[in-house]
Amino acid sequence: MSPTEHGPAEQGADKQGVPVTVAVIGGGTMGAGIVQQFLTCGADVVLVEATGEAAEAGRARVSAGLDKAARRGRIDADPASYLARLGTVTDTAEIPADAGLVVEAVPEKPELKIAVLTAAEAAVGEDTVLASNTSSLSVAELAAALKHPRRFLGTHFFNPVPASKLVELVVAPETDDGVVASVRGWVGALGKTEIVVRDAPGFATSRLGVTLGLEAIRMVEEGVASPADIDTAMELGYRHPMGPLRLTDLVGLDVRLAIAEYLAAELGDRFTPPELLRRMVAEGRLGRKSGQGFHTWDEER
Repeated sequence: MSPTEHGPAEQGADKQGVPVTVAVIGGGTMGAGIVQQFLTCGADVVLVEATGEAAEAGRARVSAGLDKAARRGRIDADPASYLARLGTVTDTAEIPADAGLVVEAVPEKPELKIAVLTAAEAAVGEDTVLASNTSSLSVAELAAALKHPRRFLGTHFFNPVPASKLVELVVAPETDDGVVASVRGWVGALGKTEIVVRDAPGFATSRLGVTLGLEAIRMVEEGVASPADIDTAMELGYRHPMGPLRLTDLVGLDVRLAIAEYLAAELGDRFTPPELLRRMVAEGRLGRKSGQGFHTWDEER
């Protein structure tokens, strides 16, 4: 039985090597996936959202994810038994002081991330590990706003979190080696593999993934081939599990645009977003979450 295929742990237990209590700030697609992953590996999880309505929406996403996992035979207990260990709050001050890990998973806006991380730091003990799920922003710059930057790092999960096998750990200059070792152990307990990279624009995965995705979008823009054929070329010709345009849809065109703009500012014109990407975002064609992007996702929403 793999680490992601066991029944729920007893209250407060730490049977699978994950922290007893985990807090996740932000219950969107990524946040809900992170919550689900820790629940299925035995942790008690507190989801932090800005409003009660947003918290309920986040809880509903987690519930839907657990139901899907049950239908596919990836968990062997009633989804409700996992959901029973999920609490929701609307104030970071309500994060349990003894939480072992707090993961921030709010949108890619530095000022927003800094606000929630500093508030979380004020709520927990000095030994709590703080992490950001950022896919591109400088971890060192986020850490600079904290009183104890030694216990902070980037934990870049991938979408969909329960199915993805990778977590990219991003280490800032002041991140403590012991913190990195602890988080590596937790990632292993989640049934995933970690890579460790130093803090740099786009890290390793976003920098490479965005490069390929932007070029694929330019090819569509230039009429080189259809989105479906471009994706098939990479899936069958290069054995990618998913083509770059389908992946862009899954990540969200708005998210990819924001990352590209950040990388263009940091690394130069090679990351300048194509006009087609800007136009699709302006028109609300954001990919899977809107039902339409480079592919149609109505049947999968």
